Amino acid sequence: MPIPPPLVRLLREHVAEFGTADDGRLFQSEYGNVVAASSYSRIWKRGRELGLLPAQASSVMAARPYDLRHAGVSLWLNSGVPAPEVAARAGHSVDVLLRIYAKCVDGQEAEMNNRIVLGLGEEDETSGS
Repeated sequence: MPIPPPLVRLLREHVAEFGTADDGRLFQSEYGNVVAASSYSRIWKRGRELGLLPAQASSVMAARPYDLRHAGVSLWLNSGVPAPEVAARAGHSVDVLLRIYAKCVDGQEAEMNNRIVLGLGEEDETSGS
């Protein structure tokens, strides 16, 4: 799966600082073992407390690490990545993707209206072009 340069940079920095486990895993316990599920949960909870405002930390926002998947897919869609590409990267069919994530596309009405106007051969109403 293609990943954006900022993520490549973060992963390279992580490997440079921490290395990898003998079997190539990126994340390992302090003794090189598989990280226990209970450790993920404990660290995730602590990270939320440190990184979020108190009202956010007490909400369901990013309650589980899996919630980052939804956030990532939503980001891709809101960034304008075409639905078939997002579906392929997320391992969904386009039908499933749109059923689950269609409501997350938000705040793009003016941009979409201008794309339609341009598609009709009219002048972009926001830039005068």
